[in-house]
Amino acid sequence: MKDTQANAGQTRVLIVDDHPMVAEGIEAILESYDDILVVGTLANGQDAIDRIEALSPDVILMDLNMPGMNGLSATEIILEKAPDTRIMILSMHDSPEYINTALNHGARGYVLKDVPTDAIKNAIDHVMAGERYLCTGAEASLAPDGSDQREALTSREQTILLQLAQGQSNKEVANTLGISVRTVETHRKNIKRKLGISSTAGLTRYAMEHGVLQGTGVGF
Repeated sequence: MKDTQANAGQTRVLIVDDHPMVAEGIEAILESYDDILVVGTLANGQDAIDRIEALSPDVILMDLNMPGMNGLSATEIILEKAPDTRIMILSMHDSPEYINTALNHGARGYVLKDVPTDAIKNAIDHVMAGERYLCTGAEASLAPDGSDQREALTSREQTILLQLAQGQSNKEVANTLGISVRTVETHRKNIKRKLGISSTAGLTRYAMEHGVLQGTGVGF
């Protein structure tokens, strides 16, 4: 069994990725640093939610596309349970939609999987210092070029978009989130306005094309 007792000054890191070779490779890299303790490697978001209290990580390296529960949903739930946890997305996707969605869900950083090995350690140091960290590739993707002037969705709007795209009615969304139907309707209008989409079918198509439905069994 892995020893998860950190020494003074060590940063506790949890790796959540369903590809064993990726997780083991990152673990091997991080274990070469004396100030890092890898407290676990898990294969999906639900496992991370279930083990968050027991493992008590300072930083979570979270994949996006995973079976069961995807990284975005897991990030939001974990931050509700353990708001001081710093979650950094580790992904192969470099589109602005993926990056903005992750940041809107509370991620403190975004690192592409093809970065040099020392970049992961650098990212951990930055988020532990209270800073947001984007690797060079992610920053380049978000650089303004005039190609997309859409207003970013809030975390709550992303959650509602996911549920609407899965076919839930306004009433069902309201019951799930514990809010009023009128509030859901307001969010729905704001989502359509921000995305420039007028129909529910359009929302579903947007969610599928931009990774919102990943890991849910719908679309991706």
